[in-house]
Amino acid sequence: MKKIMYIFMLLQALAAYPQNQANIWYFGQNAGVDFNSGVPVALLDGQVYTVEGSAVMSDIEGNLLFYTDGVTVWNKEHDVMENGTELMGTNTSAQSALIVPKPGFGNTYYIFTVNYQGTGGLTYSQVDMDANGGLGRITAVKNVLLVPFTTEQLTGVVHQNGNDIWVITHGYGDNALYSFLVTSQGLNTTPVVSNAGLNILAADD
Repeated sequence: MKKIMYIFMLLQALAAYPQNQANIWYFGQNAGVDFNSGVPVALLDGQVYTVEGSAVMSDIEGNLLFYTDGVTVWNKEHDVMENGTELMGTNTSAQSALIVPKPGFGNTYYIFTVNYQGTGGLTYSQVDMDANGGLGRITAVKNVLLVPFTTEQLTGVVHQNGNDIWVITHGYGDNALYSFLVTSQGLNTTPVVSNAGLNILAADD
């Protein structure tokens, strides 16, 4: 069940990124792929060492900005970003992190994280890419709790207006889907809660 949901939600998350912002991937044990040329090119410079989730953000031209395993954030030079440690994801979470740009603000991003199944919840941190000469930093808005207990599923979907982004996770021990809207005004921390589908517990892993 977890593997099926992982594939579906990964595809949804990629659909949330316009143009070239999802052209570079870092994942697994220091592995990476660059799709900017139109064909996949292997990358060997990544710092991620994870058995499951990771997230990467590039600019609209496909240039790497930063990436994370849900715990540590690395900048485009593959150094740890300022204040970029101890995020609340884990490298054993299927979708440990999701990066979402703030609509209309090209240098502000949100990193959403979920922990291991049922052991933690959905949190978010804010990235300021204007800091440190474009290398970025995690601001004082860090590890802010949104939902106390969730599964490892996390995705982003473009709003029907074509601009805003819904960030969605699944509650743990119930069938609640929590949807948070990111707009040019920022993150609305009050979710839309929809009860549908499976009641997910550890036995469904």
